[in-house]
Amino acid sequence: MADHDIARPTSGDIVELIKDDHRRFEELLRDLRDATADRDSARAAFSELLIAHSEAEEEQVYPRLKSKKVIDGEEEEHGEEEHAACNEELLHLLQAKGTDTQKYEDAVEKVATALMHHIGEEELSILNPAATEASEELRQQLGVDWCTHRNRLLEEGCGSLEQVQALVKRDYEQGLLPNDEQPEDE
Repeated sequence: MADHDIARPTSGDIVELIKDDHRRFEELLRDLRDATADRDSARAAFSELLIAHSEAEEEQVYPRLKSKKVIDGEEEEHGEEEHAACNEELLHLLQAKGTDTQKYEDAVEKVATALMHHIGEEELSILNPAATEASEELRQQLGVDWCTHRNRLLEEGCGSLEQVQALVKRDYEQGLLPNDEQPEDE
């Protein structure tokens, strides 16, 4: 997994830290598509990073930006819904047996589409306002808190198939995903 090590910063401006992860997602997606890459390693790293990143945002960043009136409740909820959609597509990717099947290829494209849509919207509607409207002190404190939460989740190994299944189930129960598409337990 040497090619897919995940950096574990401990501090910084939250806007830059999140954007750094966004660029890492793009690198991992390239490896997930590359038949010559270690796709299993890329898939494991992608899953761990996606879950740690988004869970830390929902716990540490979105609520505090909302409380400081940098974003509103609609933007927070929309970000959470998009995380849920990414989690659901990630689940399909993790359920694909092997990395050389059409099911795997389709799952990569679906998670990539959901994630890239989310990254674009998050950078415009959450990170841009945070960069201009949140104080440097707040951005630095959010950076420490987000890194701490994210790194703890990474150390715990947060991206297994079972853990992602549990998150998707939670997302359905919280109404973040439409119940008509809820997958059967496998």
